[in-house]
Amino acid sequence: MSTKATSRLRALLALVLALAAAVTLAACGGDDDDNSSTAASGGGAATTSSDGGAGVDPINAGRLTVGMNLQFKPQMYLEGGQPAGYDVELLRELAPATGLELDIQNLDFNGLIPGLQGNKFDIVSVGLSPTEERRQVVDFSRAYVPYAQVIAAAPDRAAEITSPDVLNESGKRIVALQGSTAEQLARRMFPEATVNGLPDQNAAFLEAATGRADAIIVEDYLLAQFEASNRGQIAKAADERPLDVQYGSYAVPKGNEAFVAFLDRWLCEKQTDGTLEKIYKRAFGVEEMPPMPDDC
Repeated sequence: MSTKATSRLRALLALVLALAAAVTLAACGGDDDDNSSTAASGGGAATTSSDGGAGVDPINAGRLTVGMNLQFKPQMYLEGGQPAGYDVELLRELAPATGLELDIQNLDFNGLIPGLQGNKFDIVSVGLSPTEERRQVVDFSRAYVPYAQVIAAAPDRAAEITSPDVLNESGKRIVALQGSTAEQLARRMFPEATVNGLPDQNAAFLEAATGRADAIIVEDYLLAQFEASNRGQIAKAADERPLDVQYGSYAVPKGNEAFVAFLDRWLCEKQTDGTLEKIYKRAFGVEEMPPMPDDC
């Protein structure tokens, strides 16, 4: 082969090698771009299998981001700087079922629903009642926490309250926390009695414990806390049945039907196997959990 032919062959080989290198680099560059897009979005195909079939598309990849207001002991609060309470214990059971890591965000109560609407959380856990007004902007799971309103009084008077009707008489005085659902309930159920709303919960307890009031209407778990610190000063009425039971639910972004369906199934399972009751008794310090809806 001549020198000129050899030079031409070398040039052709160099061109082929250069073209092959260019194709290889282009292919690598395409893979990098795709991976960067998926990681930045925190969603897409990379997260659909990481939610344990829960139907949640997490706003933060790999994490179940929960909005809470940690100021309601024993339901949710800070202990040693760490989240604690009934809701927190239950969420620690829920997160693994979704295949995600629990990430609790603590902020003001009034910012929870707007935060959910603004895609700051996957779920809000603060015992919200699913009112019609709230249903307009967020969706709700089935109930996960009960709120039982009960009657309590000084022990001797409590023994005489064998029926709520005993208190619905002129001359009877009933106290409750001012502005609370307990006060509203007392005014509705005991129209013949005098109902006083007091601005401090402990002050209301003391009115009943000292006999200055015939009874107090209060949530069961608050009564348990006061009893624990003031042994023998107050007792639940002889008729121990709750006057009313209300419920709190999880809130999720509007339209996420798959996540709501998962939460409903999971909560039914935990209610049926006794997990809800076990955690509730431990966190609230009560002997019995108020009745939950039995439609599981």
